[in-house]
Amino acid sequence: MSATTSPAVPPLTRPELGLAGLAALAAAGVGALGLATSFDAVSEAATRWGFGAPWMLPVGIDIAIPVFTVANLLLIRMDMALAWVRFVPWVLTAITCWLNVAAGHSLSAKLAHGTMPLLWVVFSEIAAHIYAVRIGAATGRRMEKIRFSRWLLAFPSTFALWRRMTLWEVTSYADALALERTRLLARADLREKHGRNWRRRTPRRERVLLKLGELAPANSPAVEPPHPVAGQAPKPVRKPTGKPSRKPARTTADLMTEARALTAGWPVERLTADALRKAVGCSQANARTLRDTLRAERSGGQLALVSGTP
Repeated sequence: MSATTSPAVPPLTRPELGLAGLAALAAAGVGALGLATSFDAVSEAATRWGFGAPWMLPVGIDIAIPVFTVANLLLIRMDMALAWVRFVPWVLTAITCWLNVAAGHSLSAKLAHGTMPLLWVVFSEIAAHIYAVRIGAATGRRMEKIRFSRWLLAFPSTFALWRRMTLWEVTSYADALALERTRLLARADLREKHGRNWRRRTPRRERVLLKLGELAPANSPAVEPPHPVAGQAPKPVRKPTGKPSRKPARTTADLMTEARALTAGWPVERLTADALRKAVGCSQANARTLRDTLRAERSGGQLALVSGTP
């Protein structure tokens, strides 16, 4: 059973890119206005706290917020994200919002003063989410989320599906569903073959393959039939149809040769672990090794073309 893949999101058109650029500029402007409006409130608080130069506190906070925001985006871009960095702008903004709320004389004034600085963090979180999703899709390391409706309708089986995705690094939700369907069919075949105590009667290797989701119903290893009872005709053994279940193991060099031939015309962005695993038919760990090797070869070839070396 081949794994199904979710349709790719179409790229943004020129009008959409222009609209996104205008929205980004407007967001930066609104965030800057929010930080500027908090200058007086933070300066007054710095004066009460005994600062010799009260203006340095709001300026320092207002500069630190975008600096840590940009640092978080760059870390995500380089696939080196730190979880705590994204919370630094939140903490600084919370301090600014609290000082602005305290400076207001009425409820409406407190809400107005506290909302403006918060806009910057909201826009930065949207940008960070876009970065994380795009980089995760390109590297194949970001795990797709399971639909909330599935959690609501079948919580135990959904939790087991999420657990298997996490344990075995299955990042694609569509691939996880395909593996789950295959696993359930193989489990039904084992129960039909061995009866109610199929877990105890199934060979250990088959139980492990079933747990890994790699035991397909049509390709499950054949089990030797039991000895016939006296006076009872033996059951006919069905001949295997299609390809044999066990194939000679391929070495890393064989996988690399096959991957080079299959991905000769692929762009670099398409060289992900999931795509290579489906094309070559290997494990997730081997797919990550193939991805890193092929990308290193592509980057080395581009550097050689740029430098002019043969």
